[in-house]
This record gives sequence, C-alpha cells and structure tokens, in this order.
Amino acid sequence: MGIWIGRNRKVRIAYGFDDISLSPGDPSLAATEVDTSFSLRRPDGQELVFKIPLIASAMDSVSNVATCAEISALGGFGVLNLHGLQTRYEDPASAIEEINRASAGELTGVLRKVYAEPIKDELIVQRIKELIAAGATPAVSCLADTAGRLGPLVQAQGAKILVVQSPALNLGRDGRYSRSSDLSALCRALSIPVIIGNVVTFKAAEAFMAVGAAAILVGMGPGAASRSQVVLGVGLPQVTATVDCAAARDHYLKQTGRYVPVITDGGMRRSEDICKALACGSDAVMVGGLFARAREAPGRGSHWGMQTYHPELPQGTRIPAEPNGSLREIISGPALTDDGMQNLMGAISACMGLVGARTIREFHNAEIVIAPNMQRELNGKHVQFGAIGPA
Repeated sequence: MGIWIGRNRKVRIAYGFDDISLSPGDPSLAATEVDTSFSLRRPDGQELVFKIPLIASAMDSVSNVATCAEISALGGFGVLNLHGLQTRYEDPASAIEEINRASAGELTGVLRKVYAEPIKDELIVQRIKELIAAGATPAVSCLADTAGRLGPLVQAQGAKILVVQSPALNLGRDGRYSRSSDLSALCRALSIPVIIGNVVTFKAAEAFMAVGAAAILVGMGPGAASRSQVVLGVGLPQVTATVDCAAARDHYLKQTGRYVPVITDGGMRRSEDICKALACGSDAVMVGGLFARAREAPGRGSHWGMQTYHPELPQGTRIPAEPNGSLREIISGPALTDDGMQNLMGAISACMGLVGARTIREFHNAEIVIAPNMQRELNGKHVQFGAIGPA
C-alpha cells in the first residue's frame, strides 16, 4: 500500500501502536488458560525458556544487578550494558546523582564527562559474578565493534545471553551488511545465544537471522528517551517494523527450518502497546521506560538512553520517570493504578484470552483493526474501523 506525495514519489503508509487495535476472538479464553512463555535456542539446540515475554532494556536507568535479579525471579530477564555505568564505576550511584542534578543546559556535558570514564574488564567480570550470585539470568549487552573481544570474555565468566546492540547495522553499498562476517564468526564461536539488533526492515532482519542470531531486536527511534527522529529523521513506527520483521522470521523459517524470535524494543508506553506488539508478531518485548518507573530502578526518577551521551551527536535525552510502584507490581501486580503501567503480565494474559490465543505464537494471528482515532472514540466520539488482520 502506498500513496503519492508528489510527482514520481510514492511512499508507503506505516503504523504505530496508536493507529491500531485488536479485535476480540471467537471463542475467547480465560486468562488462566494462556501460556505466555517464550524461548531462546542455544547453538547446541537446547532451549532457554522464560515464563514471561518481558526483557529489561540494557539502559543504566533500568538495569543493574538488583533489577535483573528481580525480573529473573518473576520469569523474564534483564540485560546489563557492558558499556554503561555499571562497568565504568565500582559504585555508579554518585555518577547517577550527578546526571539527575544536571540542568537541561548542563546535561549533555555532564553525560559526556560521566561516560568518559573507561570501561574496566575487571568490573565486567565482577558484574557477571554478581548477577549469577543474585540468581539472575546473566545477560549482557555490548556494541558490535566490541563484540568480538567481549563475547568470549563474558561467556567464559558464565554469561548465558549476549546482546549485540548498535544504533544501526546497515546495508553497505556493495550489498553486504557491515560487520556481518564478524557477527557470523561470533555466533559460530560462542555457545550462548546471541541476540542482534536493532533493525526495522524485512531485509535487515533476514540478513541477521542468516548470520546466526538467536533473536533479533526491532526498533529504531521509538523509545521515550530517544531523539533519533528529531536529530536524524530516521525510523519506522513499531507496528509496521514488527510486522515486517516478523514476516522475515516466517520466511526464514520456511527456508531453513530455524525459528528466530523477534523482540520489539522500545516505544511501548503502556500494557496495551505490549499486547499490540506481541499480536503484530513479536515473541517478546524489551522494555525501558516502564521499568525505569520502578522504585528499585537505578535511574532514581530519571530515564536516559544509550545514545544520550554520544560524544559527537547525541540522539537521546533525559526524561522524568517518577516511581509508580515496585518492579513486582509493574510486572505481575496487583495493579494500584488503571493507566496500563502496572501488572503488565495480567494485561497480556487477559488480552491473549480475549483474542482466543493460547500461546504467543497463536497471538500472532489475532485480528488487527486500523483505529487511529480510538482514543477519541473512548471519549464518546464515533469512528469507524477497518479490518486488516486474518478473519
């Protein structure tokens, strides 16, 4: 589908979470009848199974040893950023306090100063040991440029999942993806699952599945703390990005027999957005802002992204993240608010039941309707819906 925006220039329409809604199923199920689990396949074929499809983002305002341990106890896992404050400082508390104290005009300079402290291998080793001792699934994230060195290091220390996360892993002019060969060698060399991101297109998703990714992250610029759209004007709404990458997963499965989970990363402000991401084809979601609002979150009332402190071209900002409950309340309830920011798993289970999906993969077949004016209708104004999903 596309429209003309001028002479000889056709564009396609892309959709975000506010543009769609999910249609109830027939028959529906009780929330207790659904299975919300998802899994990652190790290179040896064994599965790492997680009870819930929630992953805490590798952001300094979201994930530290304590929050990763709590999320693991609740059935998901958190990802520790190997390029973040946890591996630059023995105790990052003072650095976080300095970030929170900075005025808007001072923030970029303060972030650059704080993140200028070198990453220390001994702290990487220490944090992994702390994750294991705390009972957390030891999952860590690094950039593509450092994955070849850090991947073997963290595996040797007991890490169970490596996330290779860069702002853009793009197709080069010669038709090959930059760093593809290195990532392929990395996936072959490691005995732990390697999650690769971030991508938003069919072609990029399938390319990184082909290098051996155990899962792919989907999202470019949708997060609340991201400013990529403002700075670069590049990105894709998460509904269309998730659908396109899920189509790549399904095509790759037909071609190879290997199922590579899709993980929607960013842009989910409430439980409804998470439900929509899963229905659009995601197997799990990576959450930042919602978890940054937990009382235990290391950001202490603030949230910022991994590109906020870029030394040359910052593409993020610090946003307020006022605590609204514990991690347990946010993930599994009981909800003390009605704004879709607590008991995320209760909402997911209830939604899956309403659309008649027993598993996450059945959830992918939910009927989706275009509903850009849904919020207006909820205020009493009538809008008409157009169905776009399977009947």
